[in-house]
Amino acid sequence: MQKISKNDLLTLKKLGLARYIEGMNIIHVLPEVDQISDISKSAKQRLSWMDYSQNHTIAQTCRYFGIAPKTFHKWRKRYNPHDLTSLEEKSRRPKRTRQWQVTGEEERRVLALRTRYIRYGKMKLQVIYKTIYQEPISSWKIQRVIKKHSLYFHPKKNKMTQTKRARSGLKKRITELKKEPRSGFLIAVDTICLNVYNQRRYILTGIDVYGKIAFARMYPGHGSAYAADFLKRIHYLLNGKIENIQTDNGSEFAKYFVKAAETLKLTHYHSRVRTPKDNPVDERFNRTLEDEFIALGHLTNDCGIFNRELTEWLIEYNFHRPHQTLQYLTPIQFESNYSKVLPMYPSSTKH
Repeated sequence: MQKISKNDLLTLKKLGLARYIEGMNIIHVLPEVDQISDISKSAKQRLSWMDYSQNHTIAQTCRYFGIAPKTFHKWRKRYNPHDLTSLEEKSRRPKRTRQWQVTGEEERRVLALRTRYIRYGKMKLQVIYKTIYQEPISSWKIQRVIKKHSLYFHPKKNKMTQTKRARSGLKKRITELKKEPRSGFLIAVDTICLNVYNQRRYILTGIDVYGKIAFARMYPGHGSAYAADFLKRIHYLLNGKIENIQTDNGSEFAKYFVKAAETLKLTHYHSRVRTPKDNPVDERFNRTLEDEFIALGHLTNDCGIFNRELTEWLIEYNFHRPHQTLQYLTPIQFESNYSKVLPMYPSSTKH
């Protein structure tokens, strides 16, 4: 630690090279900067609370960031300026968890019943157990025994179902995202499935939810590799100015698509299952694409021809077509007038 002048301190703070404690003129140089790059996004947000509170009251800090005073006090109590990982979320797992409570006799009886009635559920087995053995047993215990010994009619199918459910539980839902009015904040992506001359073709579509700049491309398959290719293309066309993406729960938005999103450092949000209203902007763009392009005689199973004609239509859509939701400006005009972001030029759309 070293003392420095007030002007030097403010200069370093603006450059992001130092952090200081108000009124003490004490500085911690550079080691903390390395720590900042290693902490999560949520921890960085909490760090901004601590920084802001150095020059403002706790009430002002809470109002500015929209947090409860109780939340601020909780994290200030944990905060260690020398260890920024103190602002990371801790595990909420209970210290004492429920233990195995099935006796050996109960386990043998449930095994016998489940083996005999392999298609019966735990509630039916609970009734049969009490009828045969004249003793009650909880359905929870029966479920524990079934899971422990994997006593399922289709073990492989059940494993796939359980894996799918676990994966679904880890998904970020779009309802968790507080949308912000700026271009690139959220790009919605969807798929149109078409049957063209007895062949399946898939059109991936993407649109900026705020600025309405849109892109689409036809692919011969439905795999996640095609979706990953589409994501990289739209990322390039928007000059990398993407923060979050939204998709439905289709298989094309898994594996390689997820890897591509991670590589591009994009946060991936999912719509709720069977809830198209979660993605209204892209759903509306899909209808426009079908009405104003596909229905006017442009449909073909040749992806090369289709995509060349589609590119010309996208230029028309983004550069010349007035949009009612944009006060009858084109997406590029809106982008140029309000967002101050470089537009998507026609030369880019041809790649």
